[in-house]
Amino acid sequence: MPRTLAVSDCIIIQAPPSAIYEQVSNPARMGRWSPENLGATVDTGARGAYVGMEFVGHNKRGVLRWTTRCTVTAADPGQRFAFRVHAIGRRRPVVRGRIATWEYRFDAVAGGTRVTETWRDDRRTWPDALANTFDRVATRGHTFAEFQRGNIRRTLRNLKAAMETASTAS
Repeated sequence: MPRTLAVSDCIIIQAPPSAIYEQVSNPARMGRWSPENLGATVDTGARGAYVGMEFVGHNKRGVLRWTTRCTVTAADPGQRFAFRVHAIGRRRPVVRGRIATWEYRFDAVAGGTRVTETWRDDRRTWPDALANTFDRVATRGHTFAEFQRGNIRRTLRNLKAAMETASTAS
């Protein structure tokens, strides 16, 4: 059976697209919402995300910890933020390869913003059987598509709660 190479979900958040983009496009903040990401170290002192910006993501799943090297591929304020994961490692991201692409879209709707988060499996050269076996070991029984579907759902719910709480506190 061929594997699913992309999954996404969306949620309506009662905040303007620009405010949500400002939070999501800062990789250091992602650990506030993600069940797996702990945040990131951005390689440059630049203010705001830009295409080509690199960062190192810090991640955990249970007792496992790893780092990833990522490059921003889209940085359209208030509209779209995306990055490609292209290296991974335990303490330093030294194993290079096409791993995944993450994308966030921000669409103004009545009552706020529809935020859509998408994960794409970039391991296109891996045979499906090998990828599915690796995935089930790495996620304790799931494919990455199934696993990421749950992570996306939790991330969006956490982002909504944080943004709407900050919105009412202002």
